[in-house]
Amino acid sequence: MSALAGELVLFERVGGTGIVRLNRPARHNSLVPELLEGLLAALDAAEADAGIHAVVLTHAGRDFSTGGDVKALACQGGALAAYADRLLSLLNQAILRLSALRCPAIAAVEGWLTGGSLGLVLACDMTVLSRNVRIAPYYTEVGFSPDGGWTAMLPQRVGAARARAWQLNNTTVTAEEAGALGLASGVVEPGQAERAALAMAAGLQDKAPGSVACTRALLRCDAQALAAALGRERAAFVAQIQTPEAAAGMQRFLDKGRGT
Repeated sequence: MSALAGELVLFERVGGTGIVRLNRPARHNSLVPELLEGLLAALDAAEADAGIHAVVLTHAGRDFSTGGDVKALACQGGALAAYADRLLSLLNQAILRLSALRCPAIAAVEGWLTGGSLGLVLACDMTVLSRNVRIAPYYTEVGFSPDGGWTAMLPQRVGAARARAWQLNNTTVTAEEAGALGLASGVVEPGQAERAALAMAAGLQDKAPGSVACTRALLRCDAQALAAALGRERAAFVAQIQTPEAAAGMQRFLDKGRGT
């Protein structure tokens, strides 16, 4: 297994499957620029290996990812806008990279999936959720503007009304509820998501590659439209995070111990 970006992302090939693992478990795999740079490098490595027919995006530790690292954001001071812009730019690149991979990507998710990390899962072709998964936006609680495809991708998956209510009310959605909304290819027992995703990847090995490519291309959303929508999210996020409302929200969030 090779480590990328200071071991914040691990990459290995097992047979014809590339395994990309978020590896910041002590911080619940929360997103920082270095992790996203490692993720992009891992996806490049998978793309360059012609022997890989599927990629499994998984994680170390209890939680897939709790989105942007609020503690890291809160300590930026006068560099906050530049840091947020870099973070969102890298996140958007990772989402677009996942959605444009030459081979299918399968997400294996356990634990919490919050904030912008949802976009990494939405960009995958298939998703396996453990029954212990909980998905929440947190934007209206912390005072952020939505990122990670919550406005750019989620409405196309679950409908505009559901996406709007989910975010405005900061609803926490269970794995079973997410499955009913069409956000999961399978829901499995805790601890089994990665194994199930690897089985899905193995099952793709004997499928006609040209047919797989055509199917994915026809189902894929328009890349330019997605990039533009993600760009709007980035601009709104950077503007909103500089407001007193967001500063107060980050402090409340950290005071509750949620950023630890």
